[in-house]
Amino acid sequence: MATKREYNRVFVTGAAGFIASNLVDRLLEEGTSVVGYDNFSTGLDENLEQARSNRNFKLIEGDVLDLPALTEAMAGSDFVFHLAANADVRFGTLHPIKDLEQNTIATFNVLEAMRANHMKKIAFSSTGSIYGEPDLFPTPEDAPFPVQTSMYGASKLACEGLIQAYCEGFGYRGWIFRFVSILGERYSHGHVFDFYKRLLSDPDHLHVLGNGRQRKSYLYIQDCIDAMFTAIEKGTDNVNIFNLGTDEYCEVNHSIGWITEHLGLDPALSYEGGERGWIGDSPFIFLDCSRIRALGWRPKLTIQEGIIKTLAHLQENRWLLEKSS
Repeated sequence: MATKREYNRVFVTGAAGFIASNLVDRLLEEGTSVVGYDNFSTGLDENLEQARSNRNFKLIEGDVLDLPALTEAMAGSDFVFHLAANADVRFGTLHPIKDLEQNTIATFNVLEAMRANHMKKIAFSSTGSIYGEPDLFPTPEDAPFPVQTSMYGASKLACEGLIQAYCEGFGYRGWIFRFVSILGERYSHGHVFDFYKRLLSDPDHLHVLGNGRQRKSYLYIQDCIDAMFTAIEKGTDNVNIFNLGTDEYCEVNHSIGWITEHLGLDPALSYEGGERGWIGDSPFIFLDCSRIRALGWRPKLTIQEGIIKTLAHLQENRWLLEKSS
């Protein structure tokens, strides 16, 4: 559980999104006052249904690219969880400016709004994609950076650089979290979502981007939030950087097997794209999480358990499939 010593009134960007809305609920459960900020370009109003019933929650509809509005909305807060972003890795080459604007420039605006409001503490949702295609597995936080392979990863790495520079130049404290893919309740894009939707349309056939042998790591949403809270409570540096994931990975084919077994299906599989399903799709993602584990955190769910829990949530909330299209 996160300590109250670090914050009393939290500002959450992208509050209606998958990860952020779960974070908002957890913060409210511990009695923290939360201001949520979202333009609802991808976030869902339904994700904030629980939060809206809490008197400690305030929602402001606004865009992180609107610096004056962002600065005004942030007034009175003492800690920022910056989770607003364009998380669409697959189509980055079709609209590269979207990653620049919604990730990098948006993060600059958040840092500037903090400066205008004399705020000093920020937690940021980065990504394991910043490692590109590394030579070292599991990949630690201090691994040499190879060539960037996605617009998304490059934009997030630029965000990290900005945060570190503001910590050095303006006395901020930062917590940077390099996530693997996150799964769980309110999940609205990713391979479980895509496969389930395709199988609903055609239970007898599943088309897969890549060769199915891509090796990926995943983390259940509540385990992710537990890790973030642990890092904020126990991280002691001005810039605290943590990989967040499990100490395992799975092939995409393994995940397909778990999904189809849970659904009682045996579809024919077809593949497209070789070892990379799209430009920027890393064929192997496996992060070294010993740094966060050293603080006492452990994930409660395995990758397989997280995938099945996500699938069950989608089965119970089929409206998500259309709402998130």
